[in-house]
Amino acid sequence: MKEVKICLGTIERVKDFVNAVTRLDCDVDIVSGRYVIDAKSIMGIFSVDLSKAVDLRIHAEGTEAEKAMEVISPFIEK
Repeated sequence: MKEVKICLGTIERVKDFVNAVTRLDCDVDIVSGRYVIDAKSIMGIFSVDLSKAVDLRIHAEGTEAEKAMEVISPFIEK
C-alpha cells in the first residue's frame, strides 16, 4: 500500500481525478479525518472537505502501484 497527499480543490480536478483512477485495476481510497471514501466514487469525494489536501491510499504493489502513481501524479500535493 502506498499513501500520498493529493489536492482536489476544484470540480474540474475532481472529475479528471475520478476519470483517471477509474481505469486502475487496484483499490484507491481517500482518507479525510475519520472518513474513508472510495476514490472512484465522484459522489463520495464530494462528501469530504476538498479545500485542503487529503490522503490517498493505493492498495497495490509492484507494477500496478507504479502505474497508479503515474496516473495520480498530476494531483499530488507539491
